[in-house]
Amino acid sequence: MSESDHSATSSLEDTGVDLGIGSCSDPTRRRLILTALATGACLAARKSAAEEDRPGSEERPQQGDVLVFSEGEHAGEVIKPQDLKLGGPPVHAWPKDPKTSVVRSGSRLNEILVVRLDPAELDDETRGRAADGIVAYSAICSHAGCSITGWLKGADVDHDVFKCPCHNSEFDPRQSAQVVFGPAPRRLAALPLSAADGSLAVIATFVGKVGAQQAG
Repeated sequence: MSESDHSATSSLEDTGVDLGIGSCSDPTRRRLILTALATGACLAARKSAAEEDRPGSEERPQQGDVLVFSEGEHAGEVIKPQDLKLGGPPVHAWPKDPKTSVVRSGSRLNEILVVRLDPAELDDETRGRAADGIVAYSAICSHAGCSITGWLKGADVDHDVFKCPCHNSEFDPRQSAQVVFGPAPRRLAALPLSAADGSLAVIATFVGKVGAQQAG
């Protein structure tokens, strides 16, 4: 066994997780199973890295891209309008080129927040970029470039808003993700959408600057 395989196997052994091999009385068999698991994890990591290195993976969302889940058990799957619960919570997404199947996950600045809201709650500007009440915005805070993860009742509004965990900036997706609380200097960049053929498609590039000043 190579030194790298030995290290990976030792790491798995050290976890103490019952993988159904702890009661195995054959040390050779146990080592083979652990080595196979370590090799599988290594190949998965290499595959992920290779996908992020594919041409186009770092490009900003393009017209015609579709949105896919960026995390969870459905990561990589196309987001359908019916996947989104009215009123949230939002889901995190990546844009994907449907022609090349490249997921644009090579830059964290491409991560998107997608949430379904009542169209009647949206202001005119937001409604013009929405797909039946579904709106999409950059998931990167405009203050310090943190990832926005919160969906909580706002400090100064009576409904849920996007909330950044770093410095508590809040953005209202009903009003073009304008800042409604905290130090963020500007709203989140918006991504115009349409709903067609059971998916959410990008119809224009980001409206507004993505991320913090230092994020570029």
